[in-house]
Amino acid sequence: MAGIWSWIVAFGRFWYSFIVGDDWTVALAVLIGLAVTGILNANHIVGWWLMPIIVVVMTGVSVQRTSARR
Repeated sequence: MAGIWSWIVAFGRFWYSFIVGDDWTVALAVLIGLAVTGILNANHIVGWWLMPIIVVVMTGVSVQRTSARR
């Protein structure tokens, strides 16, 4: 039974590290962007353009924050 739990914990830690990584704000911005895009599409408003903008902006913010730390 302990082997199953350790596998579940390792699986959860992998996905947390993979999705959140070093900067949780990028993951949160992408999650919010996906939610807003879904809401826009549900209301028959074209929302495909939102996610590329969020990804580009948050990548720039993350790189700037990382370079400022060094």
